[in-house]
Amino acid sequence: MIKLTKIFYILTGLIIYLSARSNTIHAAPYFFIDTSNYWTLPPFPKSLSFAGEKVPFEKQDVKEYFDRNYTHIYYQTGVLMNLMKQSSRWFHKIEERLRAKGIPEDFKYVCVAESTLQNLISKLGATGFWQFMSYTAPSYGLQMNTSVDERYNVLKSTDAACVYFKTAYDKFGTWTAAAASFNCGMGKYNEQATFEQTKNYYDLYLPEETNNYIYRILSFKYIFENAKALGFKIEKERLFAPHNTKILQVNYSINNLAQFALNNGTTYKVLRILNPWLRGTSLITGGKTYDILLPSPNPPAKLK
Repeated sequence: MIKLTKIFYILTGLIIYLSARSNTIHAAPYFFIDTSNYWTLPPFPKSLSFAGEKVPFEKQDVKEYFDRNYTHIYYQTGVLMNLMKQSSRWFHKIEERLRAKGIPEDFKYVCVAESTLQNLISKLGATGFWQFMSYTAPSYGLQMNTSVDERYNVLKSTDAACVYFKTAYDKFGTWTAAAASFNCGMGKYNEQATFEQTKNYYDLYLPEETNNYIYRILSFKYIFENAKALGFKIEKERLFAPHNTKILQVNYSINNLAQFALNNGTTYKVLRILNPWLRGTSLITGGKTYDILLPSPNPPAKLK
């Protein structure tokens, strides 16, 4: 009986040994990793600027803030691809307004960071491409009433944003500071600048959202301007073409916008898409003149 027990233990040990050895021998294929499928960090820019103002990457905190935001945005590929398609429709219009008002074209990326080139409404009520609040919009020339909200008018809200940027630039001395203050407000930026005794954005301790704000803008700028090299490729036919429109000036009230649209050879849906600043089913002009966009019969502009 004792001998049988010993033999049993010996055989059991041998089986365990051979099983372990077999697993060791065959383990390698299961743990082989194809390194070509590793996630990698996007290439870091050697230098970068905003509106001609150099980003001081020699400062470690600046480098890290940019790196975090850049990496996060870079891997939002679906968002970026849709943004690039949207930019084909809107960038040239925004750039024209910025140039006309003497604002650097890099500020179009502020609009990207604010609203992803959409007429969004934030949780706090900031609205439109440039995210103006209802209590600040009128002071920058944007009309708001029961039938009109010009925060949804891309061109007029861009003009309003330009007024802000010029005022902030005159106050703080740099375009970077002007852009940053658009996030936290001129009052808050000035408060921190006075307390910390510097107006330099890259040296200021600001609310966390504003601490990241410029780096988000810079990330969008770098990715958009280096899209092909960074692996983003969109066929021309997939880009969103600018709307082909004609302008009809209206200085009279319209009781029924759906009927007005039909009378002008379009639909209420198209009318609202082209004129999102129309906020109801009627338009009360109050003696003012409004430019209403209607579909143009001309063939669509070809994308270059």
